[in-house]
Amino acid sequence: MFTVPGNSVRQGAGLSRREWLRVGGLGTVGLNLPLLAAGRSLADESGAGTTLPRSFGRAKSCIVLFLFGAPAHQDLWDLKPHAPKEVRGEFRPIPSSVPDLFVGEHLPELAQRAHRYALIRSVTHPDNTHTVAMHYMLSGVRHVRPTTNPRNAPDDFPCFGAVANYVAANRHAGAERPAGPSISSLPAAVSLNAPANQVSANNHIFPGFFAGFLGAGYDPLFVSQNAHVPDFRPLPVVEDTTRLAARRQLLTSIASPLPHVAQSAAGQNLEHEYVRAFDVLTSPEVRRSFALADEPQTVRDSYGRTPFGQGCLLARRLVEGGVSLVTVNWERDDAYWDTHQNNFADLKNKLCPNFDRGLSALLDDLGRRGLLEETLVVCLGEFGRTPHINAAAGRDHWAPCNSVLLAGAGIPGGAVYGSSDRLAAYPASNPVTPEDLAATIYHLLGIDTRQTLLDPLGRSFPVSHGAPVWSLV
Repeated sequence: MFTVPGNSVRQGAGLSRREWLRVGGLGTVGLNLPLLAAGRSLADESGAGTTLPRSFGRAKSCIVLFLFGAPAHQDLWDLKPHAPKEVRGEFRPIPSSVPDLFVGEHLPELAQRAHRYALIRSVTHPDNTHTVAMHYMLSGVRHVRPTTNPRNAPDDFPCFGAVANYVAANRHAGAERPAGPSISSLPAAVSLNAPANQVSANNHIFPGFFAGFLGAGYDPLFVSQNAHVPDFRPLPVVEDTTRLAARRQLLTSIASPLPHVAQSAAGQNLEHEYVRAFDVLTSPEVRRSFALADEPQTVRDSYGRTPFGQGCLLARRLVEGGVSLVTVNWERDDAYWDTHQNNFADLKNKLCPNFDRGLSALLDDLGRRGLLEETLVVCLGEFGRTPHINAAAGRDHWAPCNSVLLAGAGIPGGAVYGSSDRLAAYPASNPVTPEDLAATIYHLLGIDTRQTLLDPLGRSFPVSHGAPVWSLV
């Protein structure tokens, strides 16, 4: 796993150049080919190219907004004003820019942008534990040990970013397991902020953010320091690129007389790590994309001076620079979405204002720059929350029903797909599984879900067992 650490994980001056060049460093930096080209090539060679609809590959990139902790869907997107008081809660629905579409009263900015996004109100799965639910929603495959509370493990199914790396690196259907992803200066997949993807409760590194059985070489590039901090500098300064290049050449000279090392999988992976580390350290393209300070202050202010807001802005810069898949995690702090108590006060005062502003600014900014039609935006949590309010004025974990927002890449704005019952407890129509959400994301990114992934034992797994939500794509 390659991580760009920050103050949220490690105090001090940051990484030395030696640490940046160590093994495990830059597993996923780069795609030479766009995902669409790679996906279409694989589909054509498998005979699928003539059967895929025109919406296949409509998104050049994807931004996944992961609301760590899981928001109460019935207080944001699927209010039930006629339900009993102990179910409907304190908030009232407000009209939006789309006739007959109502959202929660503490999302006024997003209400005025409802014509830009679609809502799925019937997402469902069986896992009520954060860890396995995160893995399920961020990979589209249920965890192999669903009744446990697992750490990240090498047999996990890979997350969206890892699959994107793998597919783009393997341009030929049926190819043998490669040594590593193709190399380019910009990362293929980036994960921003550190809620659960690195250091969290009791140093428990959660599943769902990593490459799993594909190997750490396909992990997304992690930037744990949130972009809101005044000294946000995710890349260390390289004072002497000539000297660094000389060291790279020396390493190559030392390794060349050892063909038995070079031929081994471990040796090839190590070589890829060094090359990618050198590429990122010396690339002006990478530094420009991460140079958030170059943005006008008015633009930064419009997103909100918070980890989530500035993460959304950085995501826009990254996809603009060519990154294929960016995950903006809601940072684990004193205000995240696991509202077992004080649900309504925390939503009103801490969570909704930040979320409403950041996502609204992202949709507006992508639209102004002509990027929304080619960028898929997905906003989700790991599950929903209980219909009934508990004694602490909170809502507990509830996997049977949830809402997910989709925007961009041709998604019909103002659409609502599926519905929940009168208590927002179970899908009443058109249930959508995490498998279906994953299939939708992959389809729009140009990744044929019939393509297969190989684990270290050579076993083959399809990218997704789900079906895209065709009514929205």
